[in-house]
Amino acid sequence: MSVFPQISLKPEVTEFLQGVFLNKEVLAAVGREEAECRFQKLLTCLSHPPSYTCIRASTHLASLEEIRHKLGEELKKQQMLKSTAEDVSVQIFTHPQIPDVLLLPVEGPRPVKQLHPEVVVGAQCASAVLRGAHVFAPGIIASPKYMKAGDVVSVVSDLESKCTRGAKSFLGKRAFVGNGVAEMDRSSIFCTDEPARGIGVRMAEPLYLSPCFDGVLPSLAFLQNLPSVVVGHVLGPRPGERILDMCAAPGGKTCHIAALMEDQGEVVALDKTQNKIDRVLQNAQMLHLRSIKAYCFNSIKAVSSDPTQETDGPPFPPESFDRVLLDAPCSGLGQRPNMGSIWSVKEICSYQPLQRKLFQAAVRLLKKGGILVYSTCTVTLAENEQQVTWALDSFPCLSLQPQEPHIGAEGMLGAGLSPEQLRLLQRFSPELSWDQTGTEAPLPSRADGDTIGFFIAKFLKN
Repeated sequence: MSVFPQISLKPEVTEFLQGVFLNKEVLAAVGREEAECRFQKLLTCLSHPPSYTCIRASTHLASLEEIRHKLGEELKKQQMLKSTAEDVSVQIFTHPQIPDVLLLPVEGPRPVKQLHPEVVVGAQCASAVLRGAHVFAPGIIASPKYMKAGDVVSVVSDLESKCTRGAKSFLGKRAFVGNGVAEMDRSSIFCTDEPARGIGVRMAEPLYLSPCFDGVLPSLAFLQNLPSVVVGHVLGPRPGERILDMCAAPGGKTCHIAALMEDQGEVVALDKTQNKIDRVLQNAQMLHLRSIKAYCFNSIKAVSSDPTQETDGPPFPPESFDRVLLDAPCSGLGQRPNMGSIWSVKEICSYQPLQRKLFQAAVRLLKKGGILVYSTCTVTLAENEQQVTWALDSFPCLSLQPQEPHIGAEGMLGAGLSPEQLRLLQRFSPELSWDQTGTEAPLPSRADGDTIGFFIAKFLKN
């Protein structure tokens, strides 16, 4: 049993990532000792949540201060239900450079003593718990044979996805994420014809203390990682424009784009899975945004073969959009917390060709003088800086542009880009600022660095 000191990866993946972070250019710039230290820090910090929860405020519906006040009142009520103290304080910070962001400190890891018996949950469920959620029934893989509602249990994550659903115990590699109280009997979770829904374990002593946002100001406070909010601002949408979000689900960035445009213009959202498109439309409705049009369509095929064809939906004629966001499908190795991955190097490397096909479509769909933003939530060179090198070589019409705001680090060495080009890129590298004690740097500098791993490149089509 561990308290996830490092992310659990296949040895071949660890070796692959080590090669990324210890490439010749990096070693020449910082030396082997520093490069090794950064790599080990990355493996450790990926398994822990960022030190701040980021909320994107719906400033198209209310002022930031009004939302901050309402959120404080809601969270104060939530804390008062858990505490006997009369005065419960809730800290909510604004960000000095991003006008629609609120930041809440996360406390942890806390000295929580593990109990028995254990409830085993999947990695995705465990990650949500570490960011403030309760354990919902679909995330439970195994529970004690005689577990009843009201039992106090420890919650552990299956790090290698080896636990059999419905098992009564599990001795494989796992990590403790906190203690809670069962809300359901075992039979209600595993022995019913219909999949169980609702909270299976209500967390009482989570390893990381973070507010639960289930049902809290759904139209005004949207949970979103800080770099994902930065992407919308970097794209720079303006009222009246026509903008394409190529891989839109679940719709957080789509809705942010529409909000930044003051809901004036058109935001076209594409995704090739219908239930994901349904999620985009649900979020748009919840946030009262009417300028979003969502279609179930493969973005690789989104360029019409007939340039004169006029359609409301895909495929579209070339040069149909003022701005394009390609938040590309990726290996996701920057997501936090991420305690374990069973992916192989082959699976991780399979994303680069797909990203290039999407990029080619994006360039064709973008108007001359338009802006294309490419982003991922991963840390590999192949999906980030190497894609920029390829794009600049493949499309002479593209040039890198400065990003505003630029609160992350510059691009990573190893892809043959010049120092000037690297400075125009934005890589969120949590290993450069992460400190397990949470005391190394004050807000906002710590919040800007201690994020998920993320990458942003901004291009102008000349």
